[in-house]
Amino acid sequence: MNFYVASGFANKVQVQYVTQKLQSRGYNLTYDWTRNQRATSEEELSRIGKLEKEAVLNCDFFILLLPGGKGSHTELGMALALEKRVYIYSADIIDKTTASAFYYVHGVERFYGEIDDFVEMIGLT
Repeated sequence: MNFYVASGFANKVQVQYVTQKLQSRGYNLTYDWTRNQRATSEEELSRIGKLEKEAVLNCDFFILLLPGGKGSHTELGMALALEKRVYIYSADIIDKTTASAFYYVHGVERFYGEIDDFVEMIGLT
């Protein structure tokens, strides 16, 4: 089963941790964006955008680790449009005043708490 993890650059270590845990359970990552540096040219942005788009297309389930930036929320929109299973993780309860309405549409599972409990929950579904 294939997965993709979206988040902001500030969460790079947490993305790598979740990825490693899921891969150790036999899941396949569709693209590891954490190996990238911040893009500084149109060519880099185009190349990375294409790879990330393909990664969302090819995943069976999509993970958003909050907080995320504009790119991760664009990817969330793609995953929802493609009717992928979506899991959203936040260390704390999501603040409804700043949350996206798309966090609450059908097909999205939200989780807050310990990251290891989140990974365990994904492994059981």
